[in-house]
Amino acid sequence: MTVKDNLDKTALFRYKEIEEETSTVRVVLNEVYEALQDKGYNPFGQIVGYLMSGDPTFITNHKNARSLITRIERDIILEELIKHYFQAE
Repeated sequence: MTVKDNLDKTALFRYKEIEEETSTVRVVLNEVYEALQDKGYNPFGQIVGYLMSGDPTFITNHKNARSLITRIERDIILEELIKHYFQAE
């Protein structure tokens, strides 16, 4: 079966639903946001740059922020951000 044959089907993205994971993402994003602000960066732009590119140099080493954020897969971070966005409406 080719990719073309599968275009009419929806692929399912499987993930673990763990409350600890949500909590961890929230804590890490808050710490990274704070570290970026401390250094005078625009936290939103820097985090988006990291999420889009995967390049950890968008995140400062201040307060160990780069190490913290790279411990979590970017797709997990995006999933949590999207969930939070739609739950807030």
